[in-house]
Formats: sequence, C-alpha cells, structure tokens
Amino acid sequence: MSPEFTLSAGGYTAVVTAHAAALRVLQFEGRDLVVPFPVGGPIPDFRGIIAAPWPNRIEDGKYIFDGVEHHTPVNEPERGTALHGLAFALDWTLKESDAASLTLSCTVGPTTGYPFVLELSASYVLDETGLHASVTARNAADVTAPYGVCPHPYLVAGSSPLDKWVLEFAADTFLEVTPDRLLPVSLAPVEGHEFDFRSPRAIGATEIDHAFTGITFDGGLARLSVRDPAGTGVGMSWDQSCPWLQIHTADKPAPIPSRIGLAVEPMTCPPDAFNSGTDLIRLAPGAEHTASWSIYAL
Repeated sequence: MSPEFTLSAGGYTAVVTAHAAALRVLQFEGRDLVVPFPVGGPIPDFRGIIAAPWPNRIEDGKYIFDGVEHHTPVNEPERGTALHGLAFALDWTLKESDAASLTLSCTVGPTTGYPFVLELSASYVLDETGLHASVTARNAADVTAPYGVCPHPYLVAGSSPLDKWVLEFAADTFLEVTPDRLLPVSLAPVEGHEFDFRSPRAIGATEIDHAFTGITFDGGLARLSVRDPAGTGVGMSWDQSCPWLQIHTADKPAPIPSRIGLAVEPMTCPPDAFNSGTDLIRLAPGAEHTASWSIYAL
C-alpha cells in the first residue's frame, strides 16, 4: 500500500497519499471539507489527485504538437478520451515534511504519447487559514513540452444534500460541450443561463460538468464558495495561473451514490487544449511553471 502523510495546524487536518499526491482527507475541527476516500485501493473518481501534464480530456488520446502526432492511451473508454493526464497513476516521492507541510515529487515521461520529461513537485501547507497547495513543473528535457495542470477536490459544504448548497463564483463564460463525450463546442455567456452563479444561489437540480472562464481575479485571486443552509461551508481560491475552472456536480447513475460533493478544478487550460492550443503552456527546456490554490472552511 502506498504511504500517506497526515498534516495538522490551526484546527485543520489533511491526509495526502504518495500515490497521485492526492488529498485523501481535509477536515476543519472534524468536519469534512472534501469528499474523502478509503485507505488503499484505487482512488474513486480521481478524488483529490493532481491532474498533469494535462487536465480534463484529450479527444481520442490524439494530438499534434510542433508538427508531430502523438497517441496517448485512452483511459476513459466510454467517451474515447485520455483523461486527467499521467501523474495520477504514479507514486510520488517524499522530499520534505513536518507537522504542517510536505512536498512530494515525481517524474512524468517519457512514455507512450508523451515523449517529454517533466519533474513535478507538489506542496501542501496547513495553517490557521486553511490548506495551501501548489504544483511546480520543470521541463527536464531538451525539447519544449506541452503542459497543463489542475487539482481535483470534491468540496463538501455540509450535511445537507448538494441541491441545497448555495454556490457562488465569478465567471462570465462557460464552455459548451458535446453531451456524449464532453468535448468542447463553443463558449457561451452565463448571463440568463442556469450556470450563472455570479450571485449566490442554490445549486438545485442543475447538473454541471463544464469548464468556465472569464473569471474575476480580485487582488490576483479568484474565489469560490459553497455553503450549506445549516450554516457550514467551504471556500476555494486560486491564482491567475488558472484562468479556467471545471465544475462537476458528481452526478452518477443509480445505484451509485450521486451528487455527494462538488468537484472544483482550477485549470491552466480548457478541456482538449492539447488539440485546440487554447492557453496551453509551452514549457521550454529548463523552464518552470507553478500553479497555486487554497481550500478553507467557511
């Protein structure tokens, strides 16, 4: 079984697994802020993983980069896509840790469909204001590499059903997708749409598995809050390295438990960016890129 590491500070407790550098548990004063998953075994629904070197999907696992066609394995066969990168399948190595922080690292590639080499470092720090995380990628090869990243927590506002949670985040635009494969179609305004959460309102029966952009960054940070009518809540903030945000209401067919948390994924690029090139990071040899985010109790 892959090792895991427990952090605590300021009323917060976090458990991070070496496998996938995944956030398995995050609690404040004993209250879950993310949907946890059991010790050992596979990680369900990519909960808490670091999705790199691409977030979300690549259509057919195929892309062209600098004139060369690549084919990466399809791991979402029902939609025919390569989902959430490669780092989630790896055991990361502990670099340093103390009671309230740790740093894990791994090397991605070269491998089938991704003949590049990235050194990834994930940092988790707890203090009285919450969990602060970052991922740094360094291109360790001599050719430019395509890159994108996102975290994948499922936030928990409280004990009420997700339909009753009140969601707020400032994004003007969402990405319409194909209903069968969730691949990009076109951008559309949230104005007048059920995806408009620029003012706080209950999620209700709305089903979301879409990316948003046109995000407001106030003082360099974007913020999202989700609150339970019982009075608890959880917030997330992220920096301008992530101009995209995937939201998923975790809808599942019966008898699988459905809508048990809200996936909130600040992304450096949109779905299928390896094909569209939209906000795709071109990481030059020796260059680094860092994305940062925080999760905290409300």
